[in-house]
Amino acid sequence: MTFLNECADMSAIAPSASAFASRPAIPHPGDHFAITFAPLSLQEIYDLVDDPANGAVVVMSGMVRQQTDGKPVIALEYQAYEPMALKVFQQIAAEIRATWPDVSHVVIHHRTGKLVVGEISVLVAVGCPHRSEAFAACQYAIDTLKHNAPIWKKEHWADGSTSWVSIGACEQSPAGC
Repeated sequence: MTFLNECADMSAIAPSASAFASRPAIPHPGDHFAITFAPLSLQEIYDLVDDPANGAVVVMSGMVRQQTDGKPVIALEYQAYEPMALKVFQQIAAEIRATWPDVSHVVIHHRTGKLVVGEISVLVAVGCPHRSEAFAACQYAIDTLKHNAPIWKKEHWADGSTSWVSIGACEQSPAGC
């Protein structure tokens, strides 16, 4: 049984994502969002953001690490409520443009399925004329995604056990995500 099947009421699991999805954002031609089972490509993300108007492109690559809180991890399994997650990504981009109006491109791609140590689970890229705004916008995008997107991960531990990490876990963890 999957995490999504165990939860009948999406609003009970992801109220902040529901709130994001209820405020429609107008798509920007420089943006690209995806939830995919396929491996993510750094080159593809960079190509989507590359633009002569940019003086900076900042890319954040989230990867499956070999341990969490000192406990060995062998894999992570991601599930997403795709339609809502894509709306959250679009809202994040709209909020970025409201804060940093010079941003030319926002790209957010996230994997689903079972990923092993070293695989890329999420890529966020921001293009902008200036590096300080590009760094700030990229950090805002990944931090907001981690807290608001209806994406769940199941940690597969070396001892054979598993545990789900819920939305909001980043806020509760002293180390963050």
